[in-house]
Amino acid sequence: MITTQPGADQHRIGPAPYVDSPALCAGDHGLTAWRHSREALARISSLEFLAELAAGTLPAETFVHYLLQDSAYLAGYGQAMTLLAARAPSAAHRRFWARATSDTIAEEQAMQAELMSSAEFSALASEMADEHDAPRPSPTTQGYTSWLVATAAVGDHAVAVAAVLPCFWVYAEVGRHLVEDIGEAMAHHPYRSWVQVYSDPEFDQAVEEAIGIFEQLYEGADGALRARMLAAFEQGCVYEHRFWAAAHVRESWRTAPVG
Repeated sequence: MITTQPGADQHRIGPAPYVDSPALCAGDHGLTAWRHSREALARISSLEFLAELAAGTLPAETFVHYLLQDSAYLAGYGQAMTLLAARAPSAAHRRFWARATSDTIAEEQAMQAELMSSAEFSALASEMADEHDAPRPSPTTQGYTSWLVATAAVGDHAVAVAAVLPCFWVYAEVGRHLVEDIGEAMAHHPYRSWVQVYSDPEFDQAVEEAIGIFEQLYEGADGALRARMLAAFEQGCVYEHRFWAAAHVRESWRTAPVG
């Protein structure tokens, strides 16, 4: 990954540190899932979208397209977590997924609303809205959310937890890394509000609780179920990569598929 901070002649070559050494607390089972998905995580750390976002050079049109797609994604992600809460095997797990559905998503939506309240972003969003005045999910967004909801609705609960975990964990690691990359330029960074949400200690705490739930379920799983959990976690990481890559090219149903 090569990133350039505004006003600084600094470059980073190679995968970001979190690819091999995640900063958040995780046990052996969580680290097993993370290492199993190293290839996808390395591709995430090399994304032009994130490099440009860190440098503050990401075009506003691209960022607004991303926000609109993320808004559509959060609606599906919220449905998946609601299903997780309903099917959770314990009261503690039910409380966590219900709280994550209400609090975590509400915070992200509030951040998006704050960003979209600017005249520039609001005007761009109006230009991109469809006839229903709502963002139409791109092929990648629709594929990702459809898979999450279907897995949470009819798949094994432990596999569904593994599927939703990358959105929590990857965003937390990327957010922390972006703060370090941006450094002192954060005070005047155009996308400061977005970065700070995913580097907030309260968000980290929620992510670590989600990792703990994954680890509890993995501990009690047999070999076949563990393999399916690892596969679901890896697929979630792949979707995270493709989601940002699709946003960078402003993917729609009229554009070529994202490679």
